[in-house]
Amino acid sequence: MTDLRKRLARILLDKSYMEGEVTLTSGKKSDYYFDCKQTALHAEGSYLIGKLFLELLKDYDIDGVGGMTLGADPLVSSVTVTSFAEGRPLPGFIVRKKPKGHGTNQYLEGMANFEQGAKVVLLEDVVTTGGTLIKACERVRDAGLEIAGVVCVLDREEGGRENLKNAGLELTSIFTRRELLEEGKA
Repeated sequence: MTDLRKRLARILLDKSYMEGEVTLTSGKKSDYYFDCKQTALHAEGSYLIGKLFLELLKDYDIDGVGGMTLGADPLVSSVTVTSFAEGRPLPGFIVRKKPKGHGTNQYLEGMANFEQGAKVVLLEDVVTTGGTLIKACERVRDAGLEIAGVVCVLDREEGGRENLKNAGLELTSIFTRRELLEEGKA
């Protein structure tokens, strides 16, 4: 897995990491931006994310994975396809920002693949403060699923891990910002 992790770090730094002042979803200012979708939508990047997420999920007793649209859409797809190819099929779901307003009017798409009480892990691209993720978790619990953990590509190390822990959620990441920069230079 070390080689896969190094390769993913290089792709992330090449495609997704940009330095310069930006305003984040949380409203905070930052001197860098991390747009994981660029890597998650890259063929090799998607494959590597799926493989590394599955490695992190191997010790979880779960029934599937999901995440908040739009950032988690390619992550969920990567894990579901890779999990099937590796003989441990994990279905996925997507959490909408707003209910679609017609049909079932649900926040979650993909629920036909889950029983009430199913254990799931939420996938996220980047965690800063964890605020959006905590809202998504509330919707997942309201839909009758049990959250076993949260896994992300990048933990910015800006309080998200602690905020999630205070909300009763355990965060695991492929990289912290520090690890990504170190791994990319190696």
